Amino acid sequence: MSFAIIRNTKYKRENLQGIYRHNERKNKNYSNDNIDNEKSYLNYSLKSPKYRYDKEFDMMKEKYNLKGQIKTVSNIACEYIITSDKQFFEKIGEHEAKRYFKTAYNFVAEYKKLGEQYIMSAKVHMDEETPHMHLIFLPVVHTKDKNGNEIEKLACSEFWKEKDSYRRLQDAFYQYMTSHNFELERGLPKEETGREHINLTEYKEITNFEKTKETLNNIKLELPDIPDIADININRLSKKRDEKILEEIIKPKDELINELYQDKLLLHQKLLRQSKMVEKAEKYEKEREKIIADNEKLHNQVEQIKSEFKEKEFDLEWKYKSKIRGLEKENSRLNKIIDKFYETIDKFIHWICKKFDMGAEDNLIRDFQKETNTFIDPEKQIKKEEREREWELER
Repeated sequence: MSFAIIRNTKYKRENLQGIYRHNERKNKNYSNDNIDNEKSYLNYSLKSPKYRYDKEFDMMKEKYNLKGQIKTVSNIACEYIITSDKQFFEKIGEHEAKRYFKTAYNFVAEYKKLGEQYIMSAKVHMDEETPHMHLIFLPVVHTKDKNGNEIEKLACSEFWKEKDSYRRLQDAFYQYMTSHNFELERGLPKEETGREHINLTEYKEITNFEKTKETLNNIKLELPDIPDIADININRLSKKRDEKILEEIIKPKDELINELYQDKLLLHQKLLRQSKMVEKAEKYEKEREKIIADNEKLHNQVEQIKSEFKEKEFDLEWKYKSKIRGLEKENSRLNKIIDKFYETIDKFIHWICKKFDMGAEDNLIRDFQKETNTFIDPEKQIKKEEREREWELER
């Protein structure tokens, strides 16, 4: 019986653009030889993103007001690859295959109460050997903040916090799919199968890659010389014996040689495919290491720039705050001087009037302003001078 298969992968922001181009079939060429471009029109979406995955992520985060600290190294999205084996899909047919992926889509929306709104994309690929669905979602947990308010938090580590998270996922997926009348088995955990993920170095050791390349180089794909009855000296043989040699010796050997040759061709193809796969893996591993190193370098540069910016920002802020405090202090002092000046002028006028018995103070001020064309009040005098300058400019 076929297995219910669901696998999870976590992605950082830097991964999203490449995943988007592959899942949504935005590339012109693919390194994956299993992709049949002539069948790509059969692919379909259960949910399509409006934009690239990274931009779609930003919009979803803002739209749903997602909390949580997001750093450069944070995993911000997950991808389920959902499938079974080729025989399963051939057996159930196209209509049931579509129901299979739709049911799986509903499972994801309901699992851990995620919510369909946090599914970014669900793309079914029919252009590869086995139908499968790539489903990208945001690992959002429904929790509470320090004040007890309910919030939606983007937190991959919390979404998968249980030690047996993937076992629970496998159990839940199997139970959900079989409850919807799909005849499947639960995939065996690695504790029972003993299977582990292996890296490229281990794979090369297991497959004896170097020996494979040596064997490939030494394989000769030419047919050996096959004896022909015409080469036999028929003068020394009777016709009956000649026919007997042809039927019992030469033809069987000829057939055996051709059979061995076909086996040799098949072996060569398998070894060549294995060799190419390892060489591609080596190439991608080197590219991945370079990308990781470049990313680390860029990350360090960004952190350095941020640190320098913060220092300059602090210096600039301190400088201007200091200048503002100085101006405020100077302004306060000037206000005191002006107030004291008003007070002194008032006392002086009062003293003059009393000293020289000149009558009312108001008359003295009025006469002074009229004869000198000057206001005692500085604000009025400043406004008067500004109006006069405007009149001069208008002339």
